[in-house]
Amino acid sequence: MIQQETMVNIADNSGAKVAQCIRVLGRSGARGKFTRATGSVGDIICVAIKKWLPTCQLDNKKVHKCVIVRTKHPIRRPDGGYVRFDTNAAVMIDEEGNPIGTRIFGAVARELREKNYMKIVSLASEVV
Repeated sequence: MIQQETMVNIADNSGAKVAQCIRVLGRSGARGKFTRATGSVGDIICVAIKKWLPTCQLDNKKVHKCVIVRTKHPIRRPDGGYVRFDTNAAVMIDEEGNPIGTRIFGAVARELREKNYMKIVSLASEVV
């Protein structure tokens, strides 16, 4: 579950290392209650880059879009099993939904295949 102000690792070679979630797109919290919009694997979030490499090709003063690829919160699968990762991670995407980087570090969840992020799934070293 990724919500506002959650820090996520960036799992590609775009040059960004750590980003902070600003908004979960396509979700809204219930009005008048203490609920927040939360995102899971495959959801798009807006982020601000907090740590980056000197060779970063992205502007660190702008808001960028990412796709969540790993979460610490368990994901329930249709067969009744759960999958959980050690870190929260995301991949930077452009306006068309294609990844900005050319490599993806670490494993990604199988749920990305169902949400039609095939380019990210094909670049990943392992699909869990």
